[in-house]
Amino acid sequence: MDTMSVNLTPALSASSIAGARDSARTFLGALVPACATEAAGTVVLVVSELVTNALRHGGGACTLDLTAHPDGIEVAVHDHSPLLPRMRTPDLHGGTGGFGWPMVNRLARTTKVTPRQRGGKTVSALLPR
Repeated sequence: MDTMSVNLTPALSASSIAGARDSARTFLGALVPACATEAAGTVVLVVSELVTNALRHGGGACTLDLTAHPDGIEVAVHDHSPLLPRMRTPDLHGGTGGFGWPMVNRLARTTKVTPRQRGGKTVSALLPR
């Protein structure tokens, strides 16, 4: 099983989110057997959404873990906030978001939120490989 862990700090920035996407692409590119192109794009999109949410709502720092299973890729993002992600009506006019968590739930086989013993939570999504 292939794994990768990336610590992302400081607070929300375009470069840290882009770095998370680049790390995911590097991880996916090294897998044998390779991940299908469409599946890899979906993984990168989910990484971007979960990292953005963790940095925006989870205390400004997070850790991204990627794990390759024989039939799927697990994306796990750990942050310092105990607050759970929530579904909300997307803001079509004000630009305040609301699209990411519903989209992740539609793209993933499963999603889960797990409290961490030392505080915070882990948000994970299992995606097809």
